[in-house]
Amino acid sequence: MGRVNIVGAGLSGLSAAIHLAKAGIPCNLISALPSERAQSVLAEGGINAALDTMGEHDTPAEHFADTMKGGVDLADPNAVAGLTEHAPEIVRWMFSLGTPFQMEEERLILRNFGGQKKKRTAYSKSSTGKVLMTALIDEARRWEDAGLIHRFSHHLTEDLTIEGEGEDRCCSGLVIRDTYTSRLLNCPGPVILCSGGMNGIFPGLTTGTVPNTGNLTALVFAKGVEFGNLEFIQYHPTTVGIPGKRMLISEAARGEGGRLFILRDGKPWYFMEEKYPELGNLMPRDVVSREMFFVSHRPDCEPQVYLDLTGLPAATWEKKLSDMREEILHYLSIDPVTAPVPVSPGIHFFMGGVLVDAAHRSSLPGLYAAGECACQYHGANRLGGNSMLGALYGGKVAAESVTLTCKGESLHSDEPVDLGLAPTQWREERMVAPVQVERLCSVLWEGLGIAREETVLSSAAKGLEELLAGDLTPWERNRALLGKAIVSSALARRESRGAHYRTDFPQRDDAQFQKTTVAVCRDGAIDIVFRPIPERRTDNGTNP
Repeated sequence: MGRVNIVGAGLSGLSAAIHLAKAGIPCNLISALPSERAQSVLAEGGINAALDTMGEHDTPAEHFADTMKGGVDLADPNAVAGLTEHAPEIVRWMFSLGTPFQMEEERLILRNFGGQKKKRTAYSKSSTGKVLMTALIDEARRWEDAGLIHRFSHHLTEDLTIEGEGEDRCCSGLVIRDTYTSRLLNCPGPVILCSGGMNGIFPGLTTGTVPNTGNLTALVFAKGVEFGNLEFIQYHPTTVGIPGKRMLISEAARGEGGRLFILRDGKPWYFMEEKYPELGNLMPRDVVSREMFFVSHRPDCEPQVYLDLTGLPAATWEKKLSDMREEILHYLSIDPVTAPVPVSPGIHFFMGGVLVDAAHRSSLPGLYAAGECACQYHGANRLGGNSMLGALYGGKVAAESVTLTCKGESLHSDEPVDLGLAPTQWREERMVAPVQVERLCSVLWEGLGIAREETVLSSAAKGLEELLAGDLTPWERNRALLGKAIVSSALARRESRGAHYRTDFPQRDDAQFQKTTVAVCRDGAIDIVFRPIPERRTDNGTNP
């Protein structure tokens, strides 16, 4: 057996690599871009942990309860328990690596984030992802120098190596391609996917990084790996359109006192504060986005919603949000200190993905997943501040799971096998034409908005069938199959829960649908089933 193969060099990939290296296990760290350009660098607001440095008597149990409630009781309770119990340890580890969290007289400062009554979000202005990544990159370099982390930047994953048939199938490695030379390399060994969300399935409509194509996610789905909760797509309430993508205005803005309003009969209406007096603008993201959708369609309201930051103290701008102000000035030519910012919901996070258990094992032995590409911690809606935590903790658990599973087997540090230049046919099969990207996006966007209903979803499903009946390359077909699984999952869930709102089924239905939506592709056909949420275990289910 070869080295452990980690695909993706963001927070979850670096965390997995470092924890494997600390255990003396060699790994390949494979990514299309260097870590400095990973999606994780763009993460802004903060990372959750019940550190209780603000004197509010916060506890991991309360963090657990808020996470389960925010996910509308659809997350794996064992996974969430592990996440919230280990959160303080994760943040302290990152602090020990030199992360410059906001401090005051040697006390780590925490801020409010949506869906949580206690201050538990550690941050560094609104550039938390960037500083966390910087600390991890420096730490990873130590292990690279020790020969335990082997970097393969500018490499794309072209295929999974799967051995056996039926229930005996297992993942035994992968094939990667050097994008500079087109040479193929065979990398035997366990695989940990840390490849991020499905941003490339919705080009220009998400806050995610543009190079994240979603092609690998689609390949893994087409290989028959179980995916979960694909219908749950988080719209972040405060985004702005810029060339090629949506720019995020972090939830930190509302955590520091930013207020949403719309003009009703010509006057500002702070609708969130009126409708939800307890948490107001800091309700969970699905609620805020949905309310923005509703009020913008009222006949007595103008369609544009605004984020009002003009009441924030000068010290808040200087010490906590200066980088956010610079971004808004740069892209919008609006100074948020003196004028409200026009915002609208944009696709921000995919709660669904590779279905993994609390030990981060997928349905295919030998294949693990962590970070946004995995479905586990967030249920029907992710709380702000839990994504970076989930990535760091998930990478750690995946590494530990691989270590335990492979105990006694031969993991060695041999170089991947050079398979020569990629043949022309190989490259052609993996082509995804821009026109096909746009066609798929158009069909999905039709059916997967903030508010959904049977007729629109069925129309999208029909459009996908027509797309699949056309002349597609194998990788274009993989993407269309993944899109079909997303729409099929949304059609099957005939209720409203979290980020999935059905106008024709507006109520939550626990009796039938407090279950995980499982999508699996078998010989080009997609099956959708509902599986009970795992029962809570005393060991949180992390032991293989």
